[in-house]
Amino acid sequence: MKLIIAYLQPDRLTAVKQALYEKEVFKMSVTNALGCGQQKGYHETYRGADIEVNLLKKVRVEIAVNDEYLDCTIEAVIAGARSGNIGDGKIFVQNLEECIRIRTGEKGTDAIG
Repeated sequence: MKLIIAYLQPDRLTAVKQALYEKEVFKMSVTNALGCGQQKGYHETYRGADIEVNLLKKVRVEIAVNDEYLDCTIEAVIAGARSGNIGDGKIFVQNLEECIRIRTGEKGTDAIG
């Protein structure tokens, strides 16, 4: 079992969801995030004051998958998120120690579905 955490551009979320649905990956958690990497933000002038904006809007997508879905899930996220520009995002893969479905009490790979 793996936990895939991806940070994406907000405007690419719909494309990522569509790519995941095509690979039959339907379960995910999405949250708004702020961050920066190589983009380093930008400068803006507001009412005559120079403002440095270095935390940009991102979307964090978390997907728990069984091992046989790992590669196709990563490929789908890349296919939906890639624009070829700096700031496309990052994908992190972590081992998932345990998963428990609260409703039924199922554990492990059965709980992920």
